[in-house]
Amino acid sequence: MNQKITLIIPVYNSSQFLHKTVKAVDDQRIKSNWDLELILVEDGSPDKSFDAIEKLTPLYPYIKAIKLSRNFGHQIAVKTGLSYATGDYIAIIDDDLQDPPSLLPRFFEQLDNGYEVAYGIRKKRKEGHLKKMAYTGFYRLLDTISETKIPLDSGDFCVMTKNVKDKMLMLNEQNPYLRGIRAWVGFKQIGLEYERSGRIEGESGYSIKKLIKIAKDGIFSFSSLPLQIITLLGNMGLLISILFALFTMYRYFSNEIEVAGYTTIIIMLLFFNSILLISLGIIGEYIYRIYNEVRNRPHTIIEKTINA
Repeated sequence: MNQKITLIIPVYNSSQFLHKTVKAVDDQRIKSNWDLELILVEDGSPDKSFDAIEKLTPLYPYIKAIKLSRNFGHQIAVKTGLSYATGDYIAIIDDDLQDPPSLLPRFFEQLDNGYEVAYGIRKKRKEGHLKKMAYTGFYRLLDTISETKIPLDSGDFCVMTKNVKDKMLMLNEQNPYLRGIRAWVGFKQIGLEYERSGRIEGESGYSIKKLIKIAKDGIFSFSSLPLQIITLLGNMGLLISILFALFTMYRYFSNEIEVAGYTTIIIMLLFFNSILLISLGIIGEYIYRIYNEVRNRPHTIIEKTINA
C-alpha cells in the first residue's frame, strides 16, 4: 500500500490501557507496512490520559497528540482529529480496542477497489441486553424518520478517502452527528459486517446523558419529523375539540347539561396544556440549535499539541 494512512483515536479515561491500544496499532502497522500517522485526541479526561500519551510519543514518533481544554464529547473529538489528518486514507477507531486495528486491512481493500468509504456494521455487540435493545431501536427509528439514508447498526468505525474527509469538514455544524454526515456527503460507500469485541479494560465513557445527546443530534439534524409531530398533535387536539363541542351542544339541546363538569374541564385542560408544552419543547430544541449555530463559537479549544 503506497497511500499514507491516518488513524484517528479519540481518547477518554484510557490512561491504564492506552499503551495496549497503541501497541496493537503498531503491530498492524508493521504487518501491513503502513506509512502511518496516528492522531490521538485527548478529550478532557479526568484521569491522566494525556500523560500516558506523552510517555508513548517518544516510543512511536508517528503519533500526533491533541489535548482539548475540556470534555467536548466524542463527536467533536473525532472531528478535531479529522481536521488534523493528512493521510490519503483515514480511519476512525475507539481507544478500547472494540474495533481492533487488525480489521482495517479488509476495509482499506475496499478503498483500493474504488470505494470512497467503508464503514463497519456491527453484527454482534458485547453490551447488556437493555443497551443493545436501545441501540437497535434507535437506529431503526432514525432509519424510518431520517431524510438521509443512514446505514443500520453502523457506528463511527470506518475508513474513508481524503476526498470524503475534506467534504465532511465543509459541514461546519456545532453538534455534528458524524455517521449521518458521512452518509449525507454521499460518494461510493460500502458496509462490512464484523463482530464487535468487548472493551479491553475500564468502562465506557458514554453515559446515558451522552448517548441521549448523540441520539438527539441524529434525530434533530437529519429529520423534520419532530416538527411534523407538532402539526399532528395540533390536528388531533382540534379533532377532539370539535367532537367535544358537538357532544356539548347535543347535551345542551337535549337539556342534559348539569352544573357538574369539573372533571371534564380539568381533563381537557391537562390534555391541551400537555400538547402545548410538548410542542414548545420541540420548537425550543430547534431554536437552541439555531442559536448554537448563529453564535458561531469554535467547536473546541485545543490546550496543547505534540507533533501537530
